[in-house]
Formats: sequence, structure tokens, C-alpha cells
Amino acid sequence: MKTPTQIDNIDAKILHLLQGNAGLSVAEISEQVGLSSSPCWRRIKRMEELGIISARVTLLDRSLLGLDFEVFVAVKLSLPNRTNMEKFEREVSRMPEVVQCAVVTGAVDFMLRIVTTDMHAYETFLRETLLSIDLISDVQSRIVLRQAKDTTALPLNLISSAVPRY
Repeated sequence: MKTPTQIDNIDAKILHLLQGNAGLSVAEISEQVGLSSSPCWRRIKRMEELGIISARVTLLDRSLLGLDFEVFVAVKLSLPNRTNMEKFEREVSRMPEVVQCAVVTGAVDFMLRIVTTDMHAYETFLRETLLSIDLISDVQSRIVLRQAKDTTALPLNLISSAVPRY
């Protein structure tokens, strides 16, 4: 487990802005946090070097791309030992339909978030790809009807009072 890195209120404001729009220019960010461009740029670079900012990505609209069928899948392994869990993780890491894979506690071993085009594509993925992994003893699928909340933003208000709580 990584040790949390301490950040000040200005860093928290910068991160909050970047989470909302990674395409903001340094000039736009510096204006909103009350710094000149050079110190703002140095702070961003420092947070990248520390790994706090691990990547800048573009978020795509799944429905406009026809990828609006989403399923949460609970997977139980037949024998959940270290070797089998590592093998399962390697296998799902190669599956583009699996956009998230979490090791969980409780009655199942993994929770997967699957994105695909429709029910038929999901069934094909389930039968031909996921269930081809011989380690699985049980799969339970939960089809998402509608996303009530979908964000990639972390709750920075928990570590800094400078970030607004919504």
C-alpha cells in the first residue's frame, strides 16, 4: 500500500480543476487558483513526478459510440488461491470489455464492470471469453439499467477544505 502524499490547498484546487477538465491550460488553472503560470506549472509537474497525477485522459461518451450496454459481474473462483487469482487477473487484463476488475471480500472473489454493445454481445463475451477461463465456479451478472452517478473524480474535499463539497 502506498503512503499518502501530503498536498496543500492550492495543490488540491489544481487537482480538482484537472479532474473536471484535464484539457485546461496552465494559464486557465493558474488564474483560478490565484498563482502565476510558472509556479502553477511547477506544482503540476511535481504532482506528476510524485505520481499523484498518474495520467491525463479523454473521457468518451459511450452511448454516442454504441457502447452503452453495461454489466456488473460477480465472479467466484473454484479455488481462490494466490496462483489462481493472479492467473484470473492476467486473463481479464487482456479483455477490452472489462473496464474495471476489483478483488472483493464476501461470497465472490472479483467484481467486473463490463462494457459492450448489447445483450447479444455480452452473451458472446460471457460464453466465449469469460467462461473460457477454467478457474471460474460461478458468475452472477447485474445489467445496468441506468447510471445514477458516473464519475472518475476523487472526493478531494475529504483531504482539503479548499475543494468544494457538492
